[in-house]
Amino acid sequence: MTDTQAQPVSAVRGRPWVAPVGTAVAAAAGCTVLALVDPGEPGRYPVCPFRALTGLACPACGSLRGMHALLRGDVVAAAGFNVLLLAALPAMAYAWLTWASPQVGGPRLPRPHVRPGVGWGLLVVALAFGALRNLPVFALLAP
Repeated sequence: MTDTQAQPVSAVRGRPWVAPVGTAVAAAAGCTVLALVDPGEPGRYPVCPFRALTGLACPACGSLRGMHALLRGDVVAAAGFNVLLLAALPAMAYAWLTWASPQVGGPRLPRPHVRPGVGWGLLVVALAFGALRNLPVFALLAP
């Protein structure tokens, strides 16, 4: 790389731990606010733009209320708001750990072998979940 090419700030300063630690601090701060401020009370958080425009629940609708319930220890209520959130959280946590561990001096964690097309499959699952939760037959999935 030449001097004119941009490098990541953490690499330039020799502190690769800054980005993962900063991300963890920001996530912890967000979770603290979410645990303390109930998203179920109107006016506390912005409304879902998709729901405001269409009146339908998107695949992420109920995630704030679900995280609020989860942060307060109510897994059943969290699943009732958005079961897809509960399914995604372990994968998101492992993805962060895979990224952060070597940067903070920890071991390099194995990355799962993901076949081509898995991303498209996950997109189909999310879209199907979003569609099904708006049907009266699948009211159990509604936020």
